[in-house]
Amino acid sequence: MNLFKKTVKMLLPKPLLESLVEAEAKIARTWAAQAHRHLLGVQWSMPPQPEHFDHHIDLYDHWLRSRNPMWLERGIFGSLVLRGGRVLELACGDGFNARNFYSLRSEHVLACDFNPQAIQTARAKNSAPNVEFVLADIRTDMPGGTYENIVWDAAIEHFTPTEIHKIMADMKSRLAEQGILSGHTIVERSDGTKSLTHHEYEFRSKEDLLRFIEPHFQNTVVFETKYPDRHNLYFWASNGTLPFDPNWPQAVAVHKQS
Repeated sequence: MNLFKKTVKMLLPKPLLESLVEAEAKIARTWAAQAHRHLLGVQWSMPPQPEHFDHHIDLYDHWLRSRNPMWLERGIFGSLVLRGGRVLELACGDGFNARNFYSLRSEHVLACDFNPQAIQTARAKNSAPNVEFVLADIRTDMPGGTYENIVWDAAIEHFTPTEIHKIMADMKSRLAEQGILSGHTIVERSDGTKSLTHHEYEFRSKEDLLRFIEPHFQNTVVFETKYPDRHNLYFWASNGTLPFDPNWPQAVAVHKQS
């Protein structure tokens, strides 16, 4: 096969070869998009709804149709606080972020979820040499150890306020001295209906989310992004330095007085 490819490249002029490969790529994109659209329909239009989302659906189809990069924000904002050591991801779902945002810049990622199907998807589609997926219910069986980063992404809304307070305390005891917690959630809809039936508590505002986190940390930031169909909240919390603080080592800033 390699000899065949080399022969074709030698015989065909580059413009013609490029047009043929572009056609091949277009066919592949169309087929992949349709297949993942069908997967979305099967998983989410037929009961019961899954407890996790397969982000390859975003990668191959939904993002390109919607033009909405919100699904990537979560991994990007979480990556800003990585410290290079051990990472614990709570309620990791399909494991897309563990592999594609956290693993390359971290020593080890331990990603857990209480749903066996989520862990099965994560191991099948998002494995990496330094990523370990484990089955665990963080309400009663949060993994032990010490971590430089803990990620609670798109999952805090799946717990009751009482459970959130307990998980926060358990999580804080596993963070290194200057460790950082990061995560994402959503603001409740204006009509009060839940975005997903699995959600136990959806937050009213930045301030509502802050009240769950601030008691446990010296430094906490909650910020938002808004899209036509979703109001997102992101959080960073630590007893040490957070992104864009004056002493954040990953940046240099000059503040001139007028």
